[in-house]
Amino acid sequence: MADMTTAQAAALWSGLMILLMIVLAIRVIMTRQKHGIGLGDGGQPELTVAGRTFGNCAEYVPVGVGALALLTLLGMPAYAVHAVGGVLFLGRLLHSFGLATDKVTLARKAGMGLTFLSLITAAGMLIVHAFIRGQPF
Repeated sequence: MADMTTAQAAALWSGLMILLMIVLAIRVIMTRQKHGIGLGDGGQPELTVAGRTFGNCAEYVPVGVGALALLTLLGMPAYAVHAVGGVLFLGRLLHSFGLATDKVTLARKAGMGLTFLSLITAAGMLIVHAFIRGQPF
């Protein structure tokens, strides 16, 4: 990973997050089939959890992937993109595991913390870069 370009780093983390979303979507589909539910959650807590786990990931991943793309276009170094992408992916992964129950778990809290950390970092980098000229970081 040390010799990856910035674009390759963005591609790696974006691809992994897309795969995570596909796994979570398949979980929703399989739960729907298990309970014979075509729309909504049918009052099934298992489907509610699966749907919200996917939905929560779908709410944060597109913003993160967009940030990775913009950081790449702005010429940020690969290590910065790895840091933002890796922390975001780990956050989404932990949060997905943490939502396996309706209780608030350490994985769920850590996942949201890492998600916010990565997005705030990316936002800061993008805002700062909007006002500076020359070499990024």
